[in-house]
Amino acid sequence: MAELSRSYLVCASQRSGSTLLVESLKTTGVAGRPEEFFQYLPQTGLAPQPRQWFAGVTDESILSLLAPLVPGTPDTRNATQWRSDLLEAGRTPNGVWGGKLMWNQTPLLLDRAAGLPERSGTDLRSAVADTLGGVAFVWVRRPDVVPQAVSMWRAVQTQVWRDDPSAAEDDTARYHAGGISHLAAILRGQDESWQQWFAAAGVEPLEIEFPTLAKDPQGTVAGVLEWLGLDPKLAPPPPIRRQGNARSKEWVERYRADAAANGYPA
Repeated sequence: MAELSRSYLVCASQRSGSTLLVESLKTTGVAGRPEEFFQYLPQTGLAPQPRQWFAGVTDESILSLLAPLVPGTPDTRNATQWRSDLLEAGRTPNGVWGGKLMWNQTPLLLDRAAGLPERSGTDLRSAVADTLGGVAFVWVRRPDVVPQAVSMWRAVQTQVWRDDPSAAEDDTARYHAGGISHLAAILRGQDESWQQWFAAAGVEPLEIEFPTLAKDPQGTVAGVLEWLGLDPKLAPPPPIRRQGNARSKEWVERYRADAAANGYPA
């Protein structure tokens, strides 16, 4: 398979700021159409549902705050068709392809890539190469896991994953230290796994930390465009707003106190 021109993969964990980055890159019209192509479970055709983030958890005070599972529709595409579809969906007319991959989605990528003809290997690096060709890696990370976990806990309850003026205010979201703790451990594990994989695979990604992105999103996107060999002047103003608000800050401080008292991840 021929390598794509200036292709890139944004590697991240949930609520790290990666959506702001990829939506900004998409808005340029020249930096691919990066989506989270690897999140969909073949059994349902859906991204992991709120309760699936809490597999093995039996605490009903947590589970009762989460929507019940829906069956979805199985994705019956073979690996070759799946690859063809995502390459087409993520590419802009100038040949640039963009996508986003969370660490928890790497098993799905490995499983899909296993069905491709003429595999070059069985590891993650091979799966990426066999699926996408040559890509550059961008690593978006959020060093402070507490606001990240709080943000995700609110999102799994409301199922609102980005700023949406048409969506109802998430009045139904409820604080739960155990729910936040569970997600904090997952998110910290994802970040550590990316760090270990980059080192072991000899990959040097363009690293972007959430505080930098949040402080200057347009300037950060301009830097990514320049790194990709594209015109940095095409960096747009932020196309979406941050979802964090006063309640988020209140929950962050509340959880820090609970974590200190109970030994939760922080």
